[in-house]
Amino acid sequence: MSGNGAKKVVDAAVKAGRTIIDWDGMAKLLVTDEARKEFAALRRAFDDVNHQLQTKFSQEPQPIDWEYYRKGIGSKVVDMYKEAFESIEIPKYVDTVTPQYKPKFDAVIAELKEAEKEHQKESERIEKEL
Repeated sequence: MSGNGAKKVVDAAVKAGRTIIDWDGMAKLLVTDEARKEFAALRRAFDDVNHQLQTKFSQEPQPIDWEYYRKGIGSKVVDMYKEAFESIEIPKYVDTVTPQYKPKFDAVIAELKEAEKEHQKESERIEKEL
């Protein structure tokens, strides 16, 4: 992957990683211990991936020292590889999935927020009875 193409992929991934997730809000919706354990595992996995995206993959790749390879291999072979390397074009990623699922996702989020409100009301009612 060329340096420029890799940078674009990393930038897109980092931007996605900046999305604010209300982990505490989602955790409040969990009822069982098993669900809490699974949710904690999901959060740890997300944090691990996010950390890697922000550190390991956010660095610019080192430029290739073609002269170093010319000394050991020979100019003709290195020139052939350099030409092939520089001719690589990474196609731009076109997201066709998100537009299909974004409305569905937004509807589920709205439904969950409504369920959360109902749950809060029910919790308050039960709390008053106790």
